[in-house]
Amino acid sequence: MQLETQEFRAEAKFQRVSPQKARLVLELIKGRKVGDALETVAFTKKGVAPLVEKVLRSAIQNANYLSQERDLDVDVDNLYVKTALANEGPRMKRIRPAPMGRAFRYQRRMAHIVISVAERKRADVAETVDGETPAPRKRMLKKPAAKKAVAKKSAAKNWKKAAK
Repeated sequence: MQLETQEFRAEAKFQRVSPQKARLVLELIKGRKVGDALETVAFTKKGVAPLVEKVLRSAIQNANYLSQERDLDVDVDNLYVKTALANEGPRMKRIRPAPMGRAFRYQRRMAHIVISVAERKRADVAETVDGETPAPRKRMLKKPAAKKAVAKKSAAKNWKKAAK
């Protein structure tokens, strides 16, 4: 039996930033707690960082508001960034004047930024169907690495001898 978590999201569409640049900031906050994500975005020196912060704050407010509306028990301090996406929006085609009466075409890209937050369930809540807590797993030990370097050196020596 799996517990369902409620997911809250916010979107900013048609933003005048390339999706590639937005993804650089979004990768920093993916999977982090909301408080840590806000701190990270506040101290990021990218031009898109204030926009990402605005969308993240909107997702948090959506979680707060909807939890009150639907009488859900959502702890805002327990929220984390579940997904953070920057999808490609429409492109604006522009023309730049070039020498000798020619023109070069270029594209201005837009992005749709989507951030969703969810509540992270604590580990002590997990139970099996029987109502018993699962036994902790044993860690598997790594096997020691084989001596590959020695084998490579001897193979190189044999090759040199055969070449002579």
